[in-house]
Amino acid sequence: MSDPIAMPSTPATSASEMSTAETLTGVFFEPSRTFESLRERPRFLVAGLILVVLAVIATVVLYMRVDMGQVIRDTIERSPNAAQATEAQKDMQVRAGKIVGAVVRPAVVPLMIAGGAALYMLGVMAVGGAISYKKAVSVWTYSWLPPFVLGVLIAVLVLFLKSPDSIDPEQIAVTNPGALLGEGSSKVLVAVLSQLDLLRFYGLFLAALGLRKVAKISSGQAWAVVLSLFLIVALLRIGAAVVFGR
Repeated sequence: MSDPIAMPSTPATSASEMSTAETLTGVFFEPSRTFESLRERPRFLVAGLILVVLAVIATVVLYMRVDMGQVIRDTIERSPNAAQATEAQKDMQVRAGKIVGAVVRPAVVPLMIAGGAALYMLGVMAVGGAISYKKAVSVWTYSWLPPFVLGVLIAVLVLFLKSPDSIDPEQIAVTNPGALLGEGSSKVLVAVLSQLDLLRFYGLFLAALGLRKVAKISSGQAWAVVLSLFLIVALLRIGAAVVFGR
């Protein structure tokens, strides 16, 4: 009796393995499975580029709809040193402010990814876990992708639906109580209420889930990391409002 014909074997595929396209959509609908995939194959380049592109789009629409030159000029006029500056100096400050604002808004995204990932890595180490920097970058990038996408969509809608004169460039996405306060409200109160942001909490949830799955730490440890960083950033923002009034 002849031996049965052996069929060629195929390499086993991990149940959690996902392509880049699948992770980009899966983080919205299957975040747990997506982070499990990122644990096996961490990636972040495409998601990071999407964040930068979205920041560019939001900045372009902002500059199309809002007279940022006038916004900067109004800020200069409210400063204590406004009376000492000549009109030529103010004009120069406005031009420089517009250029810096247009460049900084998108450029800050990769800096936040790099710095945030380093803080996640240190935070995981502080609670007794271990995670590589590449994996920390993937967690940071993918955990903030969904809230960033939603935030840009809301901001673009607000920019086109509201009158340009009534738009506060610092509070475009109305997802926190601070955005509902009037122009004459206390800057400190606005800063405090602005920390209670729905999209930010969504990002914290995804970040805690991502650290738990990728770094294989407990849920309590993951939340300790993300909440500690959230509180530090919140205190810095509130402190800036107390000291600088913005």
